[in-house]
Amino acid sequence: MYESIQTLYNVEPPVAEDEIRAAAMEYVRKIAGFYKPAPANEEVMMKAVDRVAAASQDLLGSLVTTSPRRKRDLDSSKPYLDWVPVYGSGE
Repeated sequence: MYESIQTLYNVEPPVAEDEIRAAAMEYVRKIAGFYKPAPANEEVMMKAVDRVAAASQDLLGSLVTTSPRRKRDLDSSKPYLDWVPVYGSGE
């Protein structure tokens, strides 16, 4: 999987919605097999990103643990949303 997808559960500071979306986008890119969608695939790619992000948010909100939160390096969790400004946010 891509290096930009980081563990998002039980970390301090807590993840933001854009980080979950960035991970979803990287996942969709990986399984689709291309980095930037062609205009014909843009809408379906963004719908997939929306669905994966929603499922990820549900998962993260449902998990339970007794472990303390792990510290994370904020520099390594930058969102990789570089094709969104070109193709739109899907919203």
